[in-house]
Amino acid sequence: MSLVRGSLFNLYLLILTLVMGVFAFPIRLLNRRDAALGYAKLWSRAVLWGLERLCGIRIVISGQENLPDGPALIASQHQSFFDGFVWMNTVPLPAYVIKKELTSIPLVGPMLILSGMIPVDRSGGSQALRGMMDAVAKAQGAGRQIIIFPQGTRTKPGQAVPLQNGVIALARQATCPILPVVTNSGLFWPHSPWRKYPGTLRVAIGKPLAASLKGRDLIPAISGAWEALCQEHDLPHEAVENSVDVKKDNQ
Repeated sequence: MSLVRGSLFNLYLLILTLVMGVFAFPIRLLNRRDAALGYAKLWSRAVLWGLERLCGIRIVISGQENLPDGPALIASQHQSFFDGFVWMNTVPLPAYVIKKELTSIPLVGPMLILSGMIPVDRSGGSQALRGMMDAVAKAQGAGRQIIIFPQGTRTKPGQAVPLQNGVIALARQATCPILPVVTNSGLFWPHSPWRKYPGTLRVAIGKPLAASLKGRDLIPAISGAWEALCQEHDLPHEAVENSVDVKKDNQ
């Protein structure tokens, strides 16, 4: 059934993206940044609606009371493509830090740029890092909530990988709260593009980290906050090899 669910959802996602991508052309031609973000939010809601309806995945977000009214730096675990959709409607003015390759996707890429997402060339070295820091500072000044994935890539649920040093550079210039976030999204939307598993997908938002954490202490602070949140919300904090083995515990 996971293969059937995944295939149906992929077909739905493809049709949805093609249709909405075509109807986004007027927004792109008029260079309407505000409309682009609103349109991206609509697309994300439709994607998550399909995930719930077609795949039997119930989405539960806890800790939203920890989100500030203004700008924030959200340091989230990254386990699946779901993580790239959920924040679009969880915070009012999201700005994802994304890999530059995503901006080359037909129809989707131009809207990512127009809606204010922040592309980073991961092979660009210090120049790319400075560009990212400038873009994040500008987004913060505009009151946006910046979403970063310190792990740098998708990981298996509970898998521990070294966090990227770029988060330290961003934190040094941040004047907004830094919030740790954990999830078990990889149990339900795994790396395999053709499988989706039903159950309760959870996202837990922690309290802001201490404002004094600006240097090398930040990375262990994020890791420690993630560990505590996973234990508090009974989410995987040891590597899970097969989502089928644990999905029964997440119904």
